[in-house]
Amino acid sequence: REWTMKTSIVFLLCISVFPGFSQGRVVGDDETGFAECNMFFSGQVPPEGFTEPFHVKICQQYNKEPRFATLYSTKDKIPLYSAFKYTKAGQNEEENWLVEPQIDDPENDLHEMVHEASIVGTVANLGANQALTSDYVGSGYERGLLNPSLLNEEDFQMATYTLTNAVPLSPSLSKSWHRDIGRVVEQALVPHCSKRDHLYLLAGAIPSSVRVKGKVSVPETLWLAACCDAPEGWSLGLVKKMNDEDSLVDLTVGELEKQLLAGVHLFKGNCGEDNQSQGKTEAILQAVSQIRSGEQVGISDNQEAKESSFVRKVAGIIATPFIKILELLIYVFVELVKFVFYFLWLVIKRVGGTVLDGVYSLWNGVVSYLKAISMVLISIPYDVGRVIVNIFLGFLQIVQDVVSLTYSILRIPVGFVLHLAAFPYHSICAIPSVLRDMATGIGGTFSLVIDATAALLHGFYYLAGHVVKRFVPKGSSDD
Repeated sequence: REWTMKTSIVFLLCISVFPGFSQGRVVGDDETGFAECNMFFSGQVPPEGFTEPFHVKICQQYNKEPRFATLYSTKDKIPLYSAFKYTKAGQNEEENWLVEPQIDDPENDLHEMVHEASIVGTVANLGANQALTSDYVGSGYERGLLNPSLLNEEDFQMATYTLTNAVPLSPSLSKSWHRDIGRVVEQALVPHCSKRDHLYLLAGAIPSSVRVKGKVSVPETLWLAACCDAPEGWSLGLVKKMNDEDSLVDLTVGELEKQLLAGVHLFKGNCGEDNQSQGKTEAILQAVSQIRSGEQVGISDNQEAKESSFVRKVAGIIATPFIKILELLIYVFVELVKFVFYFLWLVIKRVGGTVLDGVYSLWNGVVSYLKAISMVLISIPYDVGRVIVNIFLGFLQIVQDVVSLTYSILRIPVGFVLHLAAFPYHSICAIPSVLRDMATGIGGTFSLVIDATAALLHGFYYLAGHVVKRFVPKGSSDD
């Protein structure tokens, strides 16, 4: 989180210092061509034959406007070509190099090219698929632009300073390439294309097995292909070898395609190469020949002859160490500024963190204190009510106990008196009942004696009669 905050601030500073910085968009495989950047190709049809899975299409933008298109090789970590149109020569802007986050981390939410320092630590696998500034530092190579900034006006120049438009070149070769390409385009190609906006340019590089720091491929050949599809259409190819910085070979687009990958076609319909005017082609080749020989087309030879080749080489040898020292000093100064900035940020963060922690602790204490007071104040009415209810219930219990005790005390004599008063009543009233019961008993006894006597006599009579009948002989009826 700390590093993210640092890089976010650096990113905001970059925006404030370099407003409207270059933006780019990696075009997905499901999109046709280079999306908005198809306008930089003749007939809006990009070159065919670049079909490797590590070929990435990028629509380079600036201020949300397409500026040029780039086909980037994530394997060689250099662009295979950049497609652009000549706008007009502008003053060289300060170099502010950018990178494309989505090449290394397609899942990130950055949809534009940014300064490398602003995304360090926030983009996954940064540098896995593209070159970084650190790959060039101390390597002896410069970041040579395929689409030279000097062929672009001010709004376009910032967009060219991206590492997806750069290849490793020696300082002298980089200078030679930009000088020759600038002269060819401005003095030989643009004057012979009747409609300047119909001049389509492809600047490319052929990778080699030589790698800078074992990562970035050093081109073995630089090439330029031009197509003017105006009514008098024509096309032209130029090649510069890495081992000969003064070479500049002109050839047809078809011949150039044979030096590239098999099946490559740079322009739709070969840009009318079969029907182009012979006179137009000869005029262009003559202008290129003059540029190759060191002459300035349309200007006297005296101006070009002011500085001999030997003087230029000596000046280059003398100036190179100073330039390298200046680059080193600038690099050290930038790193020192970054260190100071990070140190200040750390100090501010520590002090601010301490202050915020103190404020947070104070706030928690105040909140806890207010909460405790509130709970006490809320509980007071409840406690008072509970005490009043308990007092009332205690009073009722006392009254109940008094009444119960009084009843218990009074219940003994009252019962005794009542029972004593009721004794005569119960005694006198019981005499008739007793006499009646006695009479009933005497009568019952007498009746029982009579019944017993009668039953006894009846039994003797029955027995005597039975004996008589048993033992006395029967006589006549008269007897």
